[in-house]
Amino acid sequence: MKKVFVFILIVFAVFSLAKTKIQFWHAMGGWRIEVIQNMVNEFMKLNPDIEVEVQYVGSYEEILAKTVASVQAGTPPHVVQLNEISTQKMVDSGVIVPVQDLVDKDPSFDVGLFLPQVLNYYKVGGKLYSMPWNSSTPLLYYNKNLFKEVGLDPNNPPRTYSELITACRKLIKKDEKGNIVRTGITWPLYSWFFEEYMALQNQPLVDNNNGRTAKATKVVFNNQAGLNFMNLWNTLTKEGLMINTKRADWTAARQLFISQTVGMLISSTSDVALLMTESVKQGFELGTAFLPVPDDAPRGGVIIGGGSLWIIKQKNQAEIEAAWKLVKYLAEPGPQIMWHQATGYFPIRVDAIQKLQVQGYYKDNPHHLTAILQLLTSVQNYNTNGAIIGAFPEVRDAIETAVEKMISGTLTPKQALDEAEKNANKAIKEYF
Repeated sequence: MKKVFVFILIVFAVFSLAKTKIQFWHAMGGWRIEVIQNMVNEFMKLNPDIEVEVQYVGSYEEILAKTVASVQAGTPPHVVQLNEISTQKMVDSGVIVPVQDLVDKDPSFDVGLFLPQVLNYYKVGGKLYSMPWNSSTPLLYYNKNLFKEVGLDPNNPPRTYSELITACRKLIKKDEKGNIVRTGITWPLYSWFFEEYMALQNQPLVDNNNGRTAKATKVVFNNQAGLNFMNLWNTLTKEGLMINTKRADWTAARQLFISQTVGMLISSTSDVALLMTESVKQGFELGTAFLPVPDDAPRGGVIIGGGSLWIIKQKNQAEIEAAWKLVKYLAEPGPQIMWHQATGYFPIRVDAIQKLQVQGYYKDNPHHLTAILQLLTSVQNYNTNGAIIGAFPEVRDAIETAVEKMISGTLTPKQALDEAEKNANKAIKEYF
C-alpha cells in the first residue's frame, strides 16, 4: 500500500512539473473579474497541462505600462488585454507574436467565422495582430417612462441631432425655485464619442485612410463633420440639456441615468447587462437605439471599441503555444456567449450570434440585439474600420482637453477643433 501511495505522489509530482504556466493580464474590474476567472477555470479543466494565472492589473493604460516594464525586466506576461487604440503601438513594439502567424499554422482555427466588422479593426495591412475579444460600440440608452411622462413616443427615440435636442428640451424638469432637477442627456467626457461621430458621418479621423494604407501623419477632423458634433455638445451644454462628467467618468454618467437625473445616456454596449438590471431595480423601462446623426448627413457607421488579446513573445515556445490555446478558447462560441450575456460586449463570432438567435435569446433580450444590428448595418470602409495611430492616447488627450475648454466657455467649438488639431498633430509628429 505504501508503494502505491509513493507511486501516486511521484505521478502527481511529474504531472505538476509538466504543466505549462502562463500569465493572463486583463483590465476588466468589478463583477467581470469573477466572470473571467470562471472562464479560465473552465479552460484549465479542458487543458489540465496548462496553468493560467489570471490577474486584474487595472486600466488599459496601466496594463500597457506594466507590460513594457515587465518586457524590459525579462519577465513578460503571456497574454495581455489592451484597448483598441493600443494597436499601432503594439504592432510597432516588436514584442508581440502576431495572431495571424499562429492562425496560419493552425488548420483547426477558422477566422472566417468572425464578424468582419470586428476583424477589420485589428487587421493592419491585411494581417491580424491580436485576437478580438471584448468588442463594443456606443449606444443610445433612454428611459421609456420619462419619455411617456413628457409626451415623447417611447418607441420612437431620436434619430437626428434636431430630434435629440427637442427630446432633451422636453425632458427638462425644474423645482419650485426654477432649478433644473432633471435634464436630457449625458455621456462620459471621452474622445471615443468624437471618434465615433466622425465615423458615423463617414469621415476619417486621420490621414492615409485612417492610418490604414500608411502610417497616419496628421489628423483630418477639423472639418464640418467634426464641427457638427462639437456644436451639438456645445448647444446641449449651454442650454442645460446635458450634464457633463469628469473626463472618462463612466460610473458618474451611468449613475445619472440610473437615478433618472437624465432621460438619456450615450455609453458603451458593454453597459447593456448592468443597465437592464438597474432599470428594473429603479422601476423604469429601458430603451436602446442607434446613435443619432446630424440632420441630412450621410450615415457611415460605428467603430469597434473595447479591447483585444495580445500574445507576448517568450523564450519558451511551449508557453506561446499555451497562450495561443487560451486565446483561441476565449474566442470560442461558448465563452463568447457567456461573456456577452454577462456584460453586453457582443459576440465576435457569427456562429455565436446565430446560436443565440435560434435559442430565442434576442427575442427576450432585445437590447443586446440593438448593439449587434447597429454594427451589422454600419458601412464598412476605412472610416468605420477605425483609426490606428501610434500616439492615439495623446491624440485623445488633445481632443478631450479642447472639449473641456469648450464646455467651460473658454473656447468656441471651432476654436476647440483648431486647438485639438494643433496638439494632436504635434503628438503624432513626436511619435515618429
